[in-house]
Amino acid sequence: MPTQLEHLKQFTTVVADTGNFRQLAQFAPQDATTNPSLILKAVQQPEYAPLLTDCVAAHRDFPRPDIVDQLLVRFGCEILALIPGRVSTEVDACLSFDTAATVARAHRLIRLYEQSGVPRERVLIKIAATWEGIQAARVLEREGIHCNLTLLFSFCQAVACGDAGVTLISPFVGRIYDWYKKSAGTTWDEAAHAGLNDPGVKSVCQIYTYYKHFGLSTEVMGASFRNVGQILALAGCDLLTISPDLLALLQSADVEAAPVVRILDPDTAKVAHMPAISYHEAAFRYALNDDAMATEKLAEGIRAFAADAVKLDKLIELALG
Repeated sequence: MPTQLEHLKQFTTVVADTGNFRQLAQFAPQDATTNPSLILKAVQQPEYAPLLTDCVAAHRDFPRPDIVDQLLVRFGCEILALIPGRVSTEVDACLSFDTAATVARAHRLIRLYEQSGVPRERVLIKIAATWEGIQAARVLEREGIHCNLTLLFSFCQAVACGDAGVTLISPFVGRIYDWYKKSAGTTWDEAAHAGLNDPGVKSVCQIYTYYKHFGLSTEVMGASFRNVGQILALAGCDLLTISPDLLALLQSADVEAAPVVRILDPDTAKVAHMPAISYHEAAFRYALNDDAMATEKLAEGIRAFAADAVKLDKLIELALG
């Protein structure tokens, strides 16, 4: 029987959000994304531990950040051997407020991929959507290095990314949902905030409509889902990056019992009524500061990715003996 996953792929490019590349074949995604947390989780599993050991052994005389990048690229190459499209590899979150250092780290990641025989067209450099990160992406895109701007929670971040010519953005649906649910406390009505009324879904719909209305080339990839309902409410989005657990649910769901209907459509977006917006640095920082949810979740996300990068460093240190 046809599944929800098969029907979703008619409207949207499905991306696997995992470091567990041995799961990829069963879902046949086009692209894949990783982050420090996913890589950390993977290398602590017995089947992936040898990748860490081998990488450290081959580069034990390298500086620690270089070993980390070698490991990230090793995972990326393994993933690319199993998918037809692109892999996203993340720059160290500690560099989120340093444009020059982000550009330099991206150059190194691309160089490592190219030395491994992977063309840069198959790699997206993943960068936090701070002002500094967006400006780094502007530089990299002009050099033909494509970027995925992550930890994106606000409309102003999306607008700035579109202006910078970023290849792709990753609005975090689930984390937006989490913030509003926690903020509402006992007054939260789950049914009233489901589907198109989900605050994370509404954010992505606004961004998608703006991009398509003004003909921006930046792709929108919804990310960080908490349930299948959020995914189906964004059917038609350019891309959706989905965890293996939710991919499995979509793959097991009979589409005849629960049809997948296209929600987002570029033709509808083109006739929407909305003003064009742009942000210089001061206006961007004020708009982001004015959005409590986005400010808190961006800071929280950077801290979490940085903490997991430190944990990965410690695992490398143990492997070095």
